[in-house]
Amino acid sequence: MTTRARLTLYAALATGLAMLGLTPLLRPSGWVQSAGLLIVVVALVGAGLRRLATARPLIVLAQLVVVCYLLLLGSVGGSFTAGVLPGPGTLSAFNNLLTAAGNDISSYAIPAPATAGLRFLLIAAVALVAVAVDALAVTYRKAAPAGLPLLALYSVGTGLAGSAGGASWLWFLAAGGGYLMLLFAEGRDRLSRWGRVFRGAGAPESRDGLPTGGHRIGVIALACALLLPVLAPNWDLSLVNGGFGDGGSGSGNGSINALNPVVSLTDGLRRPDNQELIQYHGDDPALATAYLRITALDEFNGVEWKPGNQSAETVPSTMPRPTGLGSDVATSPMDTQIQISSSLSTDWLPAPYPISRVDVSGNWRFEPDVGAVIGDRGQKATGLNYTVTSLDVMPTADQLRAAPPAPGSITDHYTKLPANLPAVVKQLALQVTNGRSSDYDKAVALQDWFTTTGGFVYSSSVDPGTGPTAIATFLQDRKGFCVHFAATMAAMARTLGIPARVAVGFAPGADQGNGNYVVGSKDYHAWPELYFSGAGWMRFEPTPSRGVAPDYSGPQVAPSQNAPTEQPSARADAPAQSAPSADSSCGAPGRRQGGCGQQEPQQLPTVAAPASGGLSGQVLGLIAAGAAVLLLLLSPMLWRARLRRRRLGGGRRGPGGPGGQLTDEQVLAAWAELIDTAWDLGIPPDQAHSPRHTGERISLAADLDEPGRAAVGRVALATEQVLYAREAGPQPALGSDVRTVHQRLRASAGRGQRLRAALLPPSAARLVWRLSDRMLSARLRGQAARRRLAGALGRPLSRLRRRRRDQG
Repeated sequence: MTTRARLTLYAALATGLAMLGLTPLLRPSGWVQSAGLLIVVVALVGAGLRRLATARPLIVLAQLVVVCYLLLLGSVGGSFTAGVLPGPGTLSAFNNLLTAAGNDISSYAIPAPATAGLRFLLIAAVALVAVAVDALAVTYRKAAPAGLPLLALYSVGTGLAGSAGGASWLWFLAAGGGYLMLLFAEGRDRLSRWGRVFRGAGAPESRDGLPTGGHRIGVIALACALLLPVLAPNWDLSLVNGGFGDGGSGSGNGSINALNPVVSLTDGLRRPDNQELIQYHGDDPALATAYLRITALDEFNGVEWKPGNQSAETVPSTMPRPTGLGSDVATSPMDTQIQISSSLSTDWLPAPYPISRVDVSGNWRFEPDVGAVIGDRGQKATGLNYTVTSLDVMPTADQLRAAPPAPGSITDHYTKLPANLPAVVKQLALQVTNGRSSDYDKAVALQDWFTTTGGFVYSSSVDPGTGPTAIATFLQDRKGFCVHFAATMAAMARTLGIPARVAVGFAPGADQGNGNYVVGSKDYHAWPELYFSGAGWMRFEPTPSRGVAPDYSGPQVAPSQNAPTEQPSARADAPAQSAPSADSSCGAPGRRQGGCGQQEPQQLPTVAAPASGGLSGQVLGLIAAGAAVLLLLLSPMLWRARLRRRRLGGGRRGPGGPGGQLTDEQVLAAWAELIDTAWDLGIPPDQAHSPRHTGERISLAADLDEPGRAAVGRVALATEQVLYAREAGPQPALGSDVRTVHQRLRASAGRGQRLRAALLPPSAARLVWRLSDRMLSARLRGQAARRRLAGALGRPLSRLRRRRRDQG
């Protein structure tokens, strides 16, 4: 490999390693593969044009053109003419993409979903940095300034990710290591073209060919990369303009910043303490099982469940009757006094659903489609005390079972499914509801499957995804928390033609007596809402061991006459997780999942999760950490193998091939390789003996045969001639002799000794000695510099003291 090709490779590798610092920003991180492909394309285009002796500005221009074309092809390729060239609608599509990206930046917290706009921004940023690094380090041969775009890439990623980035030190090691490799490759390239720089007698010589300025810039860039994310504040990539949900602990006082619903919910559930967030009071007994609802996620876009574009109006004195709620269904008004603590920041007012009246101060608007009250012009619910009147909707199972089909305005919007939803979701929904005729019975069958018969396990340690891949993985692993249960049941209901959405808020708080309740961070919750004509949006509870199953999904449910008597075939790997059943002796308060009897889980066929769009940030971090540890463990073996190749490489640097003549340095290299080979295989060196005696000792210790002894003798004799003869003269090639000794020594050693020699060669101690010598040399040079400085400063001071003494 030429030095220019090596420099190109290291420039691409440095950009790829710095890119890893951006992986915590999006979930899933499948965009990394596309960005990595563009890095490779930039390197190939640059290498090809440089080989053609193209002018340097034209190389950079060509790389930018290729990158821009591929970015447009990958993001708005559907608007291209014949799928190849940009068409009339390309500019409009690109403008829409940038607009969507801007909206996503202001709407999502980190880790944000991998929307098309955010994917484009990250991939484009990495590609432009790749062009800059390749241009500076390879085209213009200025590797040290190339650390600046790498520093920008690393600092932006770690600065935005903040605590969500996890092992930021790992990203620093990756980025810093890539930059150091780039500097080393540039130094080797400079050395191969110009040789070493002569700095005069007594001046330290740079062994890697790096100029002093390169060392200084490299150290400064790495120091800034390490300190900038620590000293700079965590920049806030807020979502929904501060809406309910990102996790994060907020400021140092432990408050919870509510930005993205799913992320905030996850953060609350994973907090080590159950931080008090809400206190509420009411006299109605139904309040004991009432959920405090925030809003509803009604748009399933192929990446996640999220709030749709809701219309908002001035809060009326009396809310309109909820969508779909008829007069035949019994309702009862329920008053609740709610106090929000200073630890909860949310754009929406938590309240039992549906709201019929609210008395609250501040700037608020009403979203009729989801029945939520949202703050206007930055209004938050933090610290507010307000009163809400809600309706306790009490349909019977028969009313829900007999509900007519939903109107088209509801089904058109609330049964939409993304094209990338795995087919297994609908297949399982059909299997679970097989034999159920009404939408209500199908909904109850889904709820019971999740809570009782499906073998699902509650775990808040699972990544909080709600997209198609996360749903398929959840169905495969049968493990997750409320977000996964709610999103998956809503998606399965939509596959059956049942209008569904995901509600977020809080499960019923802890009963303090006398109508007082307290909600903590552990009560964050999500649940599905399904639409039934005449009753409206009804809550279901698929999460085992959390929440309260509604009365209308309880023991009055009648099984279908066509229900099968046999369950589907069993999954071989499904856990036998028992969960509570809704028997007749288990009332609503007792049906907090986990509070009633048990039933054997229903088993379904194995679900194959689709290929993920990319590895998550945590997985990439673990892989990088494992690779770093593996590299550290293998470093002795790699160094020893590299040293052996240099000693036996032939030509100018090795001990030559047959018929070649060796220099004194090459003879000594051959002897050093023989000594180290014997050391690795259990015969330590002894500097007290001459080469001939050392060779005899090795031959006896290893019990070498005659060809092996003769090979050792020839290498030892050549070494003694170099060391002791006045004029050693030309020496014959020793490569074959050294290899013969190596083969004979390995043949005489045991398997354990051979394995140790390969993985942990004892001669690798020379690497430690070399590093120690360099550190000692650097320390001595530093001491000498300090003495010179002290002497330079001491002479004027001594003269000044003598002058004062003479004057005195």
